[in-house]
Amino acid sequence: MSTKQAKVIYWFRTDLRLHDSPALKAALDLSPEHLYPIWTWDPHYVYRARVGPNRWQFLIDCQNDLSRSITTLNPKSKLFVLREAPTTLLPKLFRAWKITHLVFEKDTDAYARERDAQVIRLAEQAGVQVVVRAGRTLYDSDALVEKNGGRPTMSLTQVLHAAEKLDKIPRPIPPPTSLPDPGDTALPFLQEPPSDAYLPDRNANHRNSGPDRSYAVGIAGPNGDFSVPTLAELGIETATTPQRGGETVALKALDAILTDKKYTATFSKPATAPTAFSPQSTTLLSPHLHFGSISCRLFYWSVQDVVDAYKASGHTPSTPPTSLTGQLLFRDMYFGAQAKAGHVFGQTNHNPLCRFISWHLQSTYDAETGLATGSYTVDAEHAEAWFQRWKFGRTGFPFVDALMRQLRQEGWIHHLGRHMVACFLTRGGCYIDWMRGADVFEEWLIDHETSCNIGNWQWLSCTAFFSQFHRIYSPVAFPAKWDKKGEFVRRYVPELAKYPDRFIYEPWRCPVVDQKMAGCLVRPDGEGVQYHDGYGTYPRPMFDFHERRRICLESMKKAYKVGLYGDDQRVKDGSWKGLFGIDAGGGDGGGGGGGGGGGGGGGGGGGGDTEFKKGIEANVGADADEGVDEDGGEAGEKGEGDLRRSERGAAKRKTEMRKQGTLDGIVKRLKS
Repeated sequence: MSTKQAKVIYWFRTDLRLHDSPALKAALDLSPEHLYPIWTWDPHYVYRARVGPNRWQFLIDCQNDLSRSITTLNPKSKLFVLREAPTTLLPKLFRAWKITHLVFEKDTDAYARERDAQVIRLAEQAGVQVVVRAGRTLYDSDALVEKNGGRPTMSLTQVLHAAEKLDKIPRPIPPPTSLPDPGDTALPFLQEPPSDAYLPDRNANHRNSGPDRSYAVGIAGPNGDFSVPTLAELGIETATTPQRGGETVALKALDAILTDKKYTATFSKPATAPTAFSPQSTTLLSPHLHFGSISCRLFYWSVQDVVDAYKASGHTPSTPPTSLTGQLLFRDMYFGAQAKAGHVFGQTNHNPLCRFISWHLQSTYDAETGLATGSYTVDAEHAEAWFQRWKFGRTGFPFVDALMRQLRQEGWIHHLGRHMVACFLTRGGCYIDWMRGADVFEEWLIDHETSCNIGNWQWLSCTAFFSQFHRIYSPVAFPAKWDKKGEFVRRYVPELAKYPDRFIYEPWRCPVVDQKMAGCLVRPDGEGVQYHDGYGTYPRPMFDFHERRRICLESMKKAYKVGLYGDDQRVKDGSWKGLFGIDAGGGDGGGGGGGGGGGGGGGGGGGGDTEFKKGIEANVGADADEGVDEDGGEAGEKGEGDLRRSERGAAKRKTEMRKQGTLDGIVKRLKS
């Protein structure tokens, strides 16, 4: 068969663009007679993944923009959205459209890898050739793991050492100037609707106009034209984010960033303000990277060219890991970790990379598969109340509440804001399982990336990647360093808009007469009561932060001393409770419940693969000083000689990092 006779399905997934697509180029290199650009409307993401209205809208934007771009190149073509699971749909398309090749971009997410393996088997059975190309990250995640000795990439050092054994990051590929016609698009077969295996619907809480109807209108949509589903068809409530998706928007945003040469060349993420909101202090390109509406290589080389020119003119640019290009390194690190670990990367139990901590609200696990079920055990009513107040921005700590409300409204918060709320929920206040927070971020973030979300929550909870648990963010001191007048709080917690500056982060200290003048009373409840005696209300803090910080530090010290990891048999069978002096559930021993976390004896090391864990401590100090509450330092350092040694080593690594230039320069130095 000549390639001119090739009939190719190009399966778009997290690569919703035409520029710099290695997989799309591979499809076009086949010189196909017909090219079908398709998207399969996968029930896994519609029902099983947690997706709020803002991320749905961003995806729909990306799909519509891509479809328009395809039609611009070929008026006969578009993005053909087909409403059925890929594993049942694609074999039928192979036959109906006489497909010879299936081409797609590699995806190493745990679910996607299993789905793609099944699709490849089905294609081979149908005599269809499958072409897969990496393109989602700077380096192919599997290749990175291979060059890391077959181990997950648990530190930037491991990423860089592995990268030195790989080819240089390629320059971006230009977008195509034309696309072949699609062939016959008839669908002479029945649709297989989603099965009950996809239930319960984890997004039912967002379907305010009824159940999902995106499949009820047939494979090709309500008008038979392969249209992109709408929020209304999904039954999803209206999106509230101001962010818009699509390759066109992404490329314009990148161009705007690059026009500010100094900002681009000297960007240092820890120096950007988490309280900036109009405009934000970072690029806001992360959701485009997730959906692939912008290529990570285009982003990397566009920035690197500016950095090189800035340096050549005698100026000093920022360097990885805090520079713009350095952010992509963290992304590759997390992708590499998940690529090797698979499904268990996203949970504690059975995960050899993740420390076990006796958190409140621990996840439940399927007895047969060992995988998290998506539900959790309420071991203490106060912990569940704290979790709900955290999720909906009613903690009584204005900065935490402002961040969580911004997240829910806009689908995005600054990375230091994410650090603040993650630390507060886990080891710096509530002592609640990091998986609860990861679930909320999965639901509400428009830039949710499975591997990065999981990795960041493990980092901030000090269960993997990072171990300086004594560095705790203060919900009062930390935001005051960036925004003394509290403009960010006034924007997202409007009931406090008229509070005096000196009380904006501690409104409970404000005299009642001043509270009344501001039109808002601080009340003891946290259930969203809006008015009291004609005044607006804001809740008192749900706990004494300083006392909770002390309890959390003591509990973390104990957990590190016990030294369990998620794959330890004692974690699997529940006998870990004896090591922590706990009768049932989890907890920290404070706050009115959760089991006596202060008692119990030592307990031995975890049962994890020690080679997997070697890289975890290497990230200590990878972040620059971010103004965390150093009051926790003393308590956290006592008896933690291993952490002090890690810190001294981290300081040396940080100094070395600052001496290094570009990512390619780092790799070059590692080779020398």
